[in-house]
Amino acid sequence: MNAPIWLITGDRGAGKTTLCRMLIDAAHRAGWRVGGLLSPPVLEGRERVAIDVEDLRKGERRRLASLAQPGTPGEVHTCRWAFDAATLAWGDQALRQALPCDLLVIDELGPLEFERGQGWTSAFAALEHAGAYRMALVVVRPELLAAARRRWPQAEILTLMAVEQTPSLAASLEREFFTPTRTP
Repeated sequence: MNAPIWLITGDRGAGKTTLCRMLIDAAHRAGWRVGGLLSPPVLEGRERVAIDVEDLRKGERRRLASLAQPGTPGEVHTCRWAFDAATLAWGDQALRQALPCDLLVIDELGPLEFERGQGWTSAFAALEHAGAYRMALVVVRPELLAAARRRWPQAEILTLMAVEQTPSLAASLEREFFTPTRTP
């Protein structure tokens, strides 16, 4: 049986990374080994001004991206973000070293990976090694969900509509996946 892959999707600010963090914490409480990458936003007030990335196996954190400015140097950009090429390479290496683990987290796969073949391309190979993890959480933007479904047609989809739903959803998923089954 293949390990389940959960595609977590939703608009900006819907709580995708927050849900991942809550499930990572639940997995740790259950004694699961966690590997992969989490990409928390860097906020100034309520404005997202940068993105960090955390290697979940080692606990190391680096700056991944900053808001793109006209004329920003570097070759790895999206419309909104200018990515640090060294941090992208570091994160890709972390994904190559993430397995084996119980919970594999990849926050997130975006246009760099799906459309340009850049960024964290090692995530694709890691997710193909279903025997090397028990469950995977993969954050994907709604506009890339069809591409993700083509790659992983067996994946379940969790669509977040608002960050307010995240705690109750996380609690429900924690009970389902990380609470040991008790026998009478």
